[in-house]
Amino acid sequence: MTMRLYDSASRELRPLDPVVPGQVGIYHCGLTVQGPPHIGHIRKELVFDVLRRWLERSDYEVTIIANVTDIDDKILAKGLEQGRPWFDVAYENERALHAAYEVLGCRPPTYEPRATGHVPEMVEMIQTLIERGHAYPATDGSGDVYFDVRSWPDYGQLSNQRIDDMQEAPDAPPEGKRDPRDFALWKGRKADEPESASWPTPWGRGRPGWHLECSAMAAKYLGHEFDIHGGGLDLRFPHHENELAQSRAAGQAFARVWMHNAMLNLGNSKMSKSVGNTLSVSEVVKRVPAIALRYYLVAAHYRSIIEFSEQSLAEAATAFERIEGFCVRAAELVGAGEPGSVPAAFAEAMDDDLSVPAALAVLQATIGEGNRQLADGDTARLADTLASVRAMLDVLGLDPLTWGSQRESGAATEALGQLVDALVAARAEAKATKDWARADELRDQLTAAGIELEDTPSGTRWNLKGGH
Repeated sequence: MTMRLYDSASRELRPLDPVVPGQVGIYHCGLTVQGPPHIGHIRKELVFDVLRRWLERSDYEVTIIANVTDIDDKILAKGLEQGRPWFDVAYENERALHAAYEVLGCRPPTYEPRATGHVPEMVEMIQTLIERGHAYPATDGSGDVYFDVRSWPDYGQLSNQRIDDMQEAPDAPPEGKRDPRDFALWKGRKADEPESASWPTPWGRGRPGWHLECSAMAAKYLGHEFDIHGGGLDLRFPHHENELAQSRAAGQAFARVWMHNAMLNLGNSKMSKSVGNTLSVSEVVKRVPAIALRYYLVAAHYRSIIEFSEQSLAEAATAFERIEGFCVRAAELVGAGEPGSVPAAFAEAMDDDLSVPAALAVLQATIGEGNRQLADGDTARLADTLASVRAMLDVLGLDPLTWGSQRESGAATEALGQLVDALVAARAEAKATKDWARADELRDQLTAAGIELEDTPSGTRWNLKGGH
């Protein structure tokens, strides 16, 4: 069966037809790093991680590009608010994004370009659009350059809208625009912005508009035509609509399929930083194992909304415990072995628009059979069943037998931290009551265990000897 994906542009299921046979190029919009990632952000990462895993198991060579937007109005505002350089804010949150990738078992992209590293490509694209009559420098002296939406007859095709029904583009004041819906390709530097957040161009110093960067980077790393462009459904308009328009207007075929995942909601509204209803990945994995959070986020169909609740998260964790329990019991009896082949029904589900719920039904049925084999002591068939189960879990990034060492290491580190913190607190209490002998005894115990203490005006810090 040929894989079919729902194309948001044509609004129909379409067979995967790669530009280069046997190879698939994917671009999905990464995080604007003004804050650490929440589980709504990471859902998109997991969707494309599963897609990549399935394509590779289906013998495709996959190139996956996910950008980092490291220059933006919100990043500049955060830097000003926190009294530190904007690039410091961006880099800190980029590192948090990578930590979330790792803790949830996401393989890193083939390449992860930053917007600030691709200004020459963006300037070149703007020049092409101006030459073709689809862009113009503002006449108000702002240094902005805008895309002329009325110059492109197909503008609105991705989101199925008419220009006259659209709201004004909020990225810049309308004074310098021919039409209030025209969007910024380039934003001239304002007097109160740091010079480090701007680059020289024929139109003056400034920085890229949000939409331009993705078009430039996708073309650089995947070519002028590639297979799949993806992201959260909230990006379809205006971000992806604008990408499509400017790339096509520049003479590029751009993406063949547009793939959008639905939102993860909290209290019936989209999870976002702006409304303050975020749940950071680093906090949620303190309440449930990271592999259980991954299961929760990948179990629903990618085009279905997830209504987050602590109860549903706990139920997912319990469901995964049963999956893990089978794998562990079976491996104890017949050995872990290696992942085998996936059942035909599982493959059909994954080829049908990445239907993970249907694939999980096949997984559960196979585990049910495996549990019967366990009960009967049928080790001959159990080994094959475990290999099949592990193959399916591997596609979803959920194989507990390969995840185990990572989880145990994380659990051990957390347990160590709690024990050391308790001993450090006991030592502080002993010092407060001037029980110096007890304080010295506790220090000696920690030193013998390889823990270094440093008493500072703000409290005692500890570290593993030779650690960081």
